[in-house]
Amino acid sequence: MRITIILTLYLIVRIGYYEMRRDMNYQEALDYVLKFADYERLPRSGIVWDLKRMERLLARLNNPQNYARSVHVAGTKGKGSTSVMIASILTRAGYKVGLYTSPHLLSYTERIRVNGRRIPEEDWARLVEIIQPHVEAENALGDLGQLTTFEIFTAMAFVHFAMEKVDYQVLEVGLGGRLDATNVIKPEVCVITSISFDHMDVLGNTLVKIAGEKCGIIKPEADVVSAPQFPDALKVIEWACRVKGDRLIKVGKNVTWKRCGFCEEGQSFKVKGLKGEYRLRTKLLGEHQLENAANAVAAAELLQERGAKISSWDITDGIWKAKWHGRLEVLRKSPWVVVDGAHNAYSMLQLGRALREYFEYHRLKLILGFGADKDIAGMAAEAARMTKDIILVASQHPRAVKAEDLQQEFLKHGVEARIAKSVKDAMKLALKEARPTDMICAAGSIFVIAEVMQARRRKRKTTKVPDTVTKTPETATK
Repeated sequence: MRITIILTLYLIVRIGYYEMRRDMNYQEALDYVLKFADYERLPRSGIVWDLKRMERLLARLNNPQNYARSVHVAGTKGKGSTSVMIASILTRAGYKVGLYTSPHLLSYTERIRVNGRRIPEEDWARLVEIIQPHVEAENALGDLGQLTTFEIFTAMAFVHFAMEKVDYQVLEVGLGGRLDATNVIKPEVCVITSISFDHMDVLGNTLVKIAGEKCGIIKPEADVVSAPQFPDALKVIEWACRVKGDRLIKVGKNVTWKRCGFCEEGQSFKVKGLKGEYRLRTKLLGEHQLENAANAVAAAELLQERGAKISSWDITDGIWKAKWHGRLEVLRKSPWVVVDGAHNAYSMLQLGRALREYFEYHRLKLILGFGADKDIAGMAAEAARMTKDIILVASQHPRAVKAEDLQQEFLKHGVEARIAKSVKDAMKLALKEARPTDMICAAGSIFVIAEVMQARRRKRKTTKVPDTVTKTPETATK
């Protein structure tokens, strides 16, 4: 009896010791990081914006942000696509390239990639274990406020890129630029993509103020690429470059593009760069993607001047191989099912143009859901010009606006939009009503399109019968 009790106590101690010492799994690691202030999911009112705590955290980690050569990309629209294209070009040139983007579509691991491959879940968990004691130590000080979820994600990316010994890191700004967690690097090239109204609760309600925040990434001794801008925004960018003593390359002036042909499968175009002319193709649809490609070509040419061995073929192949899901992406044909991350009035306008230009269809059905921090009135006005057949939803995201509230906004434009309980229900309704020649497009929030893609992925896994595909035209006409 006594031996049994001793053995039982021994096993309890051993099991408890093992539980304390075992490694985190991915879900445990993710839960740990998500418990901090997360401005992507929660109200931003209680967050202290201060880069100093980020700098102190990175100092504890031996400043991994300085281990690789850097390209920094800010802007309102197109910064993700531009970042992906730059990283793809560098990868095709034979470099090991880290890419950090946000938000994600289906998994947090999408945010941290090396040579196009997202970080494995076990590596993600290991990064959290490495960074956790340093996070706790920094937060214990409390003098600069608490680290946020995005700051921790960003530090994880820097640590991962340093451990992987990447040659280049391409970083997409999360929000703004000046106080963004990524703004702790010394970039060789800064890219400012198209600036329009977004995140006005944080960045300001004028283009001048918003551009000022974006230009916070511009550092001395860097080269700067700017996409075509509204005049007020361009003046701010020009001023920032003069102050920092940086060269400014203007896409649309110094670097130009011309579309040659397109269909629903992709498009061909020419870019006249600083060093030559390139005949390019991309799987990404929309004329705005040609602008993003021109941004990437300009950045690549500037990196060439700084010693990067990038050939014309690297640029051509890099643009063609670049993948960026959820941006005017076709999920199905007959009827068309397309998703796009249009989340402000300007991008909703561009979406309407792209749908008319790149696809042939009879009727358009829109599935829309918006975030509370977006220009809802502006997006509703543009969407109402596209069609009267609109289904409103609220994604599962905490900051999603209730569909009932959105309905009132559409009534102002004479649109009696319908309401679905979920994104999944909206898709079922739209598919039930749609004819083979119709178009269903989900937009307004990246979280809405993520749920559409998740539902689509589950359906493919549970059915053995492929979608019926009708013959489609080789090219679309205006």
